[in-house]
Amino acid sequence: MDEPFHLSLTASLAKRTGRVLHFVWSGWAGLAALCLLAAAWQAGHEAYGPFILTSPLETLREIRTLAADPDAWSIATMTLQRAVTGFALMTAVGVVLGVTAGYSSATLRIAAPLITVLLGVPPIAWIVLSMIWFGPSDATVRTVILVTALPVVFLGAAHGIATRDRGLDRMAQAFGAGAVRRFLTVGIRQTTTTLFPALALALGTAFKVAVMAELLANAGGIGGALADARINLDIAQALAWVLIAVILLLIVEYTLVHPVKGEIDRWRHAAQPWGVKR
Repeated sequence: MDEPFHLSLTASLAKRTGRVLHFVWSGWAGLAALCLLAAAWQAGHEAYGPFILTSPLETLREIRTLAADPDAWSIATMTLQRAVTGFALMTAVGVVLGVTAGYSSATLRIAAPLITVLLGVPPIAWIVLSMIWFGPSDATVRTVILVTALPVVFLGAAHGIATRDRGLDRMAQAFGAGAVRRFLTVGIRQTTTTLFPALALALGTAFKVAVMAELLANAGGIGGALADARINLDIAQALAWVLIAVILLLIVEYTLVHPVKGEIDRWRHAAQPWGVKR
């Protein structure tokens, strides 16, 4: 009895290891894109000078200086905590509402104009209103993230459910799967085509809005550090904080969003070992 269990466990670990290696190997394309961005950045530095745009190496040296400062870690952690908690709250609300609307075409039609209204209100307006309601606090940043990015996740979840393959759902029902099991094994897995791109966009929005709200509301974090760099006309430090925010975004996206997507979406690649079609 133990031998089949160990074989099954070994096979499962081998498959997961293969998916991890494929995910890591696919990072070369992203690294190449970052190198191209660095080259364009260096060209801009050489064209306009350090007062307008510091070089990538000088910005990295500034990041190394900030990394030696415990206060800088506290600043970055504050923004990271606000962005991630706001993103988590927005994801939970958006997915629940979107999935519910996706199963009801009438609800989706009713929600469409409301989503248009939310998308039409600029983030700066929500920041001003949140500052009036909550002051320079974490609630201001999270509220702006929730309201700004919610429509994107809602639409991603709703359209993923609305455009699902109903034939698969009927097949699962014919094999005796209940409503909850059909949703978890068939329905929700088919939303990844639209939901996860929406989540990636919403995560980027969460970090951008968090920094913007911190800067305008004087709520500390990376936004507050950018305000100080602006006052001191310190281009290197401003770019360093921008780069730190981007690094935090990439860390969260590639350690949270993409691994979850790969785990849920593995059924699509059952006939494509290592991402290559047979």
